[in-house]
Amino acid sequence: MRAPPNELPIRFDDVGLRVRDTVILDRVSLAFDRGPPTVLLGPNGAGKTTVLRLAMGLIRPSSGAVTWGGREAVPPARRALVFQRPVMLRRSAAGNVTFALAAAGCPRGERNARAAELLALVGLTAVAGRPARQLSGGEQQRLALARALAKEPAVLFLDEPAASLDPAGTKALEDVICDVAARGIKVVMSTHDLGQAHRLAREIVLLHRGRVVEAGDAGAFFSA
Repeated sequence: MRAPPNELPIRFDDVGLRVRDTVILDRVSLAFDRGPPTVLLGPNGAGKTTVLRLAMGLIRPSSGAVTWGGREAVPPARRALVFQRPVMLRRSAAGNVTFALAAAGCPRGERNARAAELLALVGLTAVAGRPARQLSGGEQQRLALARALAKEPAVLFLDEPAASLDPAGTKALEDVICDVAARGIKVVMSTHDLGQAHRLAREIVLLHRGRVVEAGDAGAFFSA
């Protein structure tokens, strides 16, 4: 799995986002670079999802700048985002992945084999032929991860992916996230679960009311 750093680091320089009279983000400065997972922590409404959407390039800041590898307005060719509630296509699990591979430009003759590899990576080989919409919540989240990985991203954004999962589903998802990170893909994930952040993060960004309260090494953060 290729993960070239052509879109990293992603930098926020004094970024603000305002919707009408409401401040969503207030002068946020931070950077996501190669290395182990970064976890965005904070309560609902802290601005975690907004940071991910800005980093993905889905929205533009009202002030400040977001840059990818030192450049602005870079198409998200090597970025992928998995939403908290991903939408499943009316296809099998394997069909969802082959559709994503086609969209990523994978040659037709390679798609079935590549889909099988991705389903194996997320632990869904046994349900490859099942309709995606009949899978459990945890299985759907792992399938969404497989679809995101079809474009071989340099950075993978995850928006509270385990928010609605039971402990078994959460454990299976976290195992996949660790495996993905070990393959050299930068993972940036939002959560409000301190336990999950402790298990996965090597870097913490704590957000509150649209501001970065603290950012740094996860070990030092939890020790304090």
